Amino acid sequence: MDQPVGADAENKLIAILKVLSESSEPLGSITIARRLEQDGVFLSERAVRYHLRIADERGYTRPGGHDGRMITAEGRQEVKEALAPLQLGFVRDKLELLAYMTTFDVEKRAGQLAVNTSIIGKDKFKKALEAMKDAFKAGFCVSELVATAGEGDKLGAVVIPPGKIGLATVCGASINGVLLKAGVPTEFRFGGVLEIRKFAPRRFVAITEYAGTSSDPSEQFIQAKMTSVGQAARTGSGKILGAFRTIPAPAREVVEEKAAKLKEAGIVGIYAVGNTSEPLCQIPVALNRVGIVQLGGLNPVAAAVEAGIEIENIAESGMIDFEKLHSFWELV
Repeated sequence: MDQPVGADAENKLIAILKVLSESSEPLGSITIARRLEQDGVFLSERAVRYHLRIADERGYTRPGGHDGRMITAEGRQEVKEALAPLQLGFVRDKLELLAYMTTFDVEKRAGQLAVNTSIIGKDKFKKALEAMKDAFKAGFCVSELVATAGEGDKLGAVVIPPGKIGLATVCGASINGVLLKAGVPTEFRFGGVLEIRKFAPRRFVAITEYAGTSSDPSEQFIQAKMTSVGQAARTGSGKILGAFRTIPAPAREVVEEKAAKLKEAGIVGIYAVGNTSEPLCQIPVALNRVGIVQLGGLNPVAAAVEAGIEIENIAESGMIDFEKLHSFWELV
């Protein structure tokens, strides 16, 4: 039975769940107590065990390994919601961090890329892949390169739970990371739902500013069933996931050069590039800057959700070596 817990105890419980959410391995009470201390939260090993029992009862954690605990999907959601007021701008900061951590060399075809991780039931995986085919074929993705992992393995920073298969898709921040290494800084404006007609971008019909949110816009729009990626892939008209960035105007030539190199390497997420100081997809652009529309890496997954398949998505979930990626078409 769940136990009554006061506000202070709730804060301690959230602190423990946060530690677990940042680990790819099961953690015991001693390790958790030490990591909490690094964050300025002082709890005895006994107190940690007490809060873990409550977390178990609520379904936030589950046993893993010898006296260890792993966080569940419910636990991750609880952490996300509890910390939301403290994390405005968190998504923008994470995108900037992943861009900085991207080491992919387009010439050598080696290095690390940022990815999203989608968790799918084993019994639904083949059906999900079938539902994604049209989106990949239409090019509504950052890349056709993907990675998979079974239960207990890790994709990005996410450990795949029992009974599930993980699918990693390339995140658009990888493109911005390549541009950053080439000396081009990117302003991360917003993620949104992009209306297209005849396979061309028309306008954003919903947007979420990265500076004002604690959760990824693509996750929000998929969960709210605001996309029609499958229809767009089949007919050329519909609503897909997109992102809006801007760059300094003098950098446009470098961006076009890097985009061509990325395309040769199988990364094609740049959908449209505007003109200096001119609106793009009805979005105003500041003086001496150029707007860029990038495709959402989770578009194919959105198509599977539209087909009625339950999928848990963790956008910007971490990094992966380029050599571990392979063509989506090898899976189907």
